Amino acid sequence: MPAVQHTDDDSKPGTDVLVVGEALVDIVVSPRGTVEHPGGSPANVAYGLGRLGADTALLTSIGDDRYAAAIEKHLRSAGVSLLPGSRGRGGTATATAILASAGSAHYDFDIRWDLPRIAPATLPKILHTGSIATFLAPGAAVVRELLEQSHKRCVVTYDPNIRPALLGSQFEAKTIFEELIPFTEVVKLSDEDALWLYPRLSLEDISKRILELGAGLVAVTMGAEGSLLTTGGTRVVVPAVKSAVVDTIGAGDSYMSALIYGLLLRGADGLAPSVLDSLGRMASKAAAITVGRPGAHPPTSEELRAELPQHQPVAR
Repeated sequence: MPAVQHTDDDSKPGTDVLVVGEALVDIVVSPRGTVEHPGGSPANVAYGLGRLGADTALLTSIGDDRYAAAIEKHLRSAGVSLLPGSRGRGGTATATAILASAGSAHYDFDIRWDLPRIAPATLPKILHTGSIATFLAPGAAVVRELLEQSHKRCVVTYDPNIRPALLGSQFEAKTIFEELIPFTEVVKLSDEDALWLYPRLSLEDISKRILELGAGLVAVTMGAEGSLLTTGGTRVVVPAVKSAVVDTIGAGDSYMSALIYGLLLRGADGLAPSVLDSLGRMASKAAAITVGRPGAHPPTSEELRAELPQHQPVAR
């Protein structure tokens, strides 16, 4: 396989975060009717980071239709730039979300993933990837190669965001997931993702397993039960922030955006317990704000910093 080509593109030096992964249009069907808006987990993460003020770029694969134009406009509104090569010919992927009365979502996908073989000439502080982009051929092979080439030169974060309908067998998906962990520093996944990958293990043991594979921090979101952040020496449980749920679309992506944003701000304290607690509180607040309004609409930095809940970390 030829190496990913680095280009002399117009991406700005010193970019905070480069997100690599799919961008698509969510078609949301609910009792209130049908609406369309840009989505895709990596694109949502990039958009959330842009809303928080991080200098963010997205490497993706979209077409030349009205959906692609809507995605680009949406990202640009948050200050997110598309890397050259992200737009091609043809249609843009879609995901249809059918909402239950309680707000939970069931997804159907029409997606193709063929990532261009380019990368920015200057690496960001953090490279984030995840979701369909890391599992679906042929683009998944390019994502893996980017991580292999970059992980020693920048922080890599990863959210598998499991979509069983788009994956092969559970064994195949777990194999792909585990082969990527050595190239990452931070892995975030939901409790549903974790238990789908490791149905016979507890969340604590799953976190330990991922750390043993090479990650430095594992964050597991647990809905109303909060989130569990684990390193090799510390385990911190962060309570969820209470919120009236409109729908859950984009909540995990908002958590991921805020977690990355917190990593950018963490300073010299590394992953000390106080840092883990701060990261978890910030990310939980972002998710709570997002579920309180329809669609994947993450907070701004002003919203995120306002009235952050005060509590003590539960560390062991």
